Amino acid sequence: MTNADAIRVERPTTNSKLFAHTRWDAVPVLASLLHLVYFFALFLLYPHLPLWVMLILGFVYSLMVNANINGVGHNFIHNPFFRSPLLNRLFGIVQSVACCFSQTYYDSVHMQHHKGNADRPDENGDTVDWISIYKHGHDGEPEDPWSYVFLSFFRDDVGVIRKELRKRGARELMWGNIELAAFATALFVMFLFNWRYIIFYFLPFFYLGHCFSYLNGYYRHYGANPDKPVAWGVSSYGKIYNWLFFYNGYHAEHHFRPKVHWTKMEDFHRQIADLQKEEGVRVISRAHMLGFLDPDLPKRRDREIKPQTAQATF
Repeated sequence: MTNADAIRVERPTTNSKLFAHTRWDAVPVLASLLHLVYFFALFLLYPHLPLWVMLILGFVYSLMVNANINGVGHNFIHNPFFRSPLLNRLFGIVQSVACCFSQTYYDSVHMQHHKGNADRPDENGDTVDWISIYKHGHDGEPEDPWSYVFLSFFRDDVGVIRKELRKRGARELMWGNIELAAFATALFVMFLFNWRYIIFYFLPFFYLGHCFSYLNGYYRHYGANPDKPVAWGVSSYGKIYNWLFFYNGYHAEHHFRPKVHWTKMEDFHRQIADLQKEEGVRVISRAHMLGFLDPDLPKRRDREIKPQTAQATF
């Protein structure tokens, strides 16, 4: 395979009147609804369970935020689940309340991510990708993972995101603001009933969940090659990981062809495996969130990108 542009991607089709691509999208939809129920259940259980149990449940919520953003929400951006535009909008509200962020705003940030594909800063120090791991690095090197993971949450510029949404039209901005209002209202009502829950319990675990998401994002691109489209991302092929994250572990494949549906990702990987090997696509043996444990992790000053052949262990 020599002409990457000639690669054709099989799209799933269905006769379902509800789902746009495949009935298998019912699985991430149910996962999102479960997350929403869990979000409200935490609030109701907080006064009744011992602290050590609530700490465990809070940590689980953080993991769910990470899995939702990078699994359900991510796939929903690229392949909206429903035929009905209204159902897709309503599902965006469900997502926004469950994760306490706007799904539409996330869409804008993520599309910018694909425009830049974790690019290095230009001569003015700017990156196309707002969340590029190189944006706050030095000398063309990735940023330190600690600062990327714990500071990225505070770097989102809502004004810039809103400006980008305006380019899409007033409707996109309107729905983004509806989503913001939906989760803000939910948190405000909870605050009125139990301000200690919000301040001392929920917000720390909410923040931790987004830190986990940025940790995931860091190692999905650390060691990748920003100059080669087929190697823009780092892949991890562990079965359990990809079942939980709806095949977002196939991240080099995803950046190469972002519209590939999650149910077709394994087939697409087999289709381009030889090309990936030729171009030195990096593969790690653990889930991206545990990428710092990879035995072949390149040093941050090591510019050389070497092909990896590690087998998935998770």
